Amino acid sequence: MIDLYSWPTPNGHKVHIMLEECGLEYQVHGIDIAKGDQFQPDFLKISPNNKIPALIDHNGPNGQEISVFESGAILIYLAEKTKSALLPQDPMKRYEVLQWLMFQMGGIGPMLGQAHYFRIYAPEKVEYGIERYTKEAARLYGVMEKRLSEVDYLAGEYSIADIACMPWIRSYKNQGQELDDYPNLKRWFLTIKERPAVHRGLDVLNEHSRTKAYDKEELKTLFNVDKK
Repeated sequence: MIDLYSWPTPNGHKVHIMLEECGLEYQVHGIDIAKGDQFQPDFLKISPNNKIPALIDHNGPNGQEISVFESGAILIYLAEKTKSALLPQDPMKRYEVLQWLMFQMGGIGPMLGQAHYFRIYAPEKVEYGIERYTKEAARLYGVMEKRLSEVDYLAGEYSIADIACMPWIRSYKNQGQELDDYPNLKRWFLTIKERPAVHRGLDVLNEHSRTKAYDKEELKTLFNVDKK
C-alpha cells in the first residue's frame, strides 16, 4: 500500500495520474497548502522541503518502507517499481524521457509557477514580472510546440515526461497563453486529457480544487507575502 500526501495542484496531479497509469493501490491524504498543513512536523519528516506531493511506500525496495518527495523523483520511483514502459529500460529511450522530465522540473514548473504568481497572486502588479514570465511561458510553449511537430509525445512515446508536463498546461490562460497558438501542443494536450487514467488522476482531491480567491492569510501561507 502507498500513502500519498498531496493536493490538487499541477505537481500533485502528476503523481495522481502516474499512480492511476500504473494501477497501484494507494490512499490519498489531503495536505491543505493554504492552511499550512505542509509545515506540520509529521509531513516534514517525509517532505523536508515542505512541498507536496510526497509518499510512503510500505512495500518499497526489498520489502522495506520508503518515503519519497519531489514529484519528478516520485515519477521515476513509481515507474521503476512497476517496471513501467513509461520510463523505458533501453538507455537511448530512457534518457530521451529523462531529459524531457528535467525540462519540466527545471523549466515548465518553476517558470509557469512564476507566471501564475506575478499574473494572479502578487500583492502588487509588477509589470516587469508579468512581462518576464509571460514571455518565458511563451518561449517554453514554443519549445514544446516545435518538439511536438516532430513526434507524438515529448520523448516519442507516451511517458512520465508527458505526465509531468500536461497538468501545467491545463492552466495556460493563467500563463497568458492560448492553446490555439500552438496547434501541435494542443493536439498533444487533448490526446493526453482523454486517457482514462488521466481522467481518474485529475479527479483525485478534486473536491478541494480552488474556486475562490485566496484571502490575505492564505496568501501569506502559500507565498510568504501579504495581499494588500
